[in-house]
Amino acid sequence: MYVKITPSALSGTVSAISSKSDAHRILIAAALAHAPTEVRCNVLSADIRATADCLCALGARIVFEDGKILVKPIQTQKTFASLDCNESGSTLRFLLPLVSALGINGEFTGHGRLPERPVTELRQTMEAHGVTFSPHGVFPIHTSGCLQAGKYVLKGNVSSQYVTGLLFALPILDGDSEIELLPPVESKAYIQMTLSTLRRFGILVEQSENRFCIKGKQAYRSPKTITVDGDWSNAAFFLTAGALKAPVTVTGLFADSIQGDKAVCDVLSHMGAKVVWQKNAVTVLPAPLHGVTVDASDIPDLVPILSVAAAYADGVTDFIHVGRLRIKECDRLAAISEMLGALGVRTEEAADSLRVYGGTVQDGTVQGFNDHRMVMSASVAASAAQNTVTVHGAEAIRKSYPHFFEDFKYLGGKADVLDS
Repeated sequence: MYVKITPSALSGTVSAISSKSDAHRILIAAALAHAPTEVRCNVLSADIRATADCLCALGARIVFEDGKILVKPIQTQKTFASLDCNESGSTLRFLLPLVSALGINGEFTGHGRLPERPVTELRQTMEAHGVTFSPHGVFPIHTSGCLQAGKYVLKGNVSSQYVTGLLFALPILDGDSEIELLPPVESKAYIQMTLSTLRRFGILVEQSENRFCIKGKQAYRSPKTITVDGDWSNAAFFLTAGALKAPVTVTGLFADSIQGDKAVCDVLSHMGAKVVWQKNAVTVLPAPLHGVTVDASDIPDLVPILSVAAAYADGVTDFIHVGRLRIKECDRLAAISEMLGALGVRTEEAADSLRVYGGTVQDGTVQGFNDHRMVMSASVAASAAQNTVTVHGAEAIRKSYPHFFEDFKYLGGKADVLDS
């Protein structure tokens, strides 16, 4: 699938979709709870469905209804389960420890770039605590043995998803456990999201700096009904569009959200855009943008769309501490450089940084790199370009924001979505 975008200012109001990150966490906790949970969620992306399907493979019953997900928890103990994580790295990393904590031998499979995405640090610490893995480099991944309580030591700058997986698994073990993260610790907000979900389901974790103490034999308690937070990561695409040509408002966003990607507002404001906060909405209004330095260690998912703002800014924007972007759905640093280069924008790419020279965004043809964030970023860039831009591989949006182009058109965007 590809999309031809004719420049047209995006303007108006659109509702935020439910947070994929929050939905993953809530579904897992609900599947472990003592009673059913109604999860209010207004979008069912491919990644959310992947987590739901895997939880069903573990024995949960999950039913999708209009605007909600009904979760009946795991009740029957299995000895083996095959889990298709599709292309969701979160699903894989969150469930690896949990399957072993449940005493289930697991087969983890998936598609796209998932087989290449690293789990080495998580694997090593699980192997040190009673779990046996299939050989390195072999996919699907097979696990056997029961995860054991104890002290877990992880590097804090590799993946917060490893920490989340352990935080879900360790409370149900018989003994007490501790997680120690070696500094520097990145993506802290995602860890806090996990801790918030655990609290909402009655799980207690004591945190002191970079240490987490987890009592064993805890029980997940259903809140009966729970609402998934609005997604700041995906709202960032349209909020950034508001900084380019005409005001855009995204509703369903809250200033007290734990999500780290609400920092998009701070960055856009720092670049010169006007940001107006309301009770449950944010409006971004255009203004002359200028280059800044962005430390993306805690907000890596924002870099593709913020690079678009940088392309329209006066001067140079430097993104630092971005090396982890090379192991996402694609090598996002290389992809951003190629995308912007195809549109006439100069970039300089290094191992852990990216420099964007603001200027004129021209027309051209760009690839989607099988990456939802790259497709959406390219589309926002195209909305204010000099002429028509073609984006190939547009189907990648299904991973997180299936109706992105519907909302794009609702805001006045001109997008012709075509089959390849």
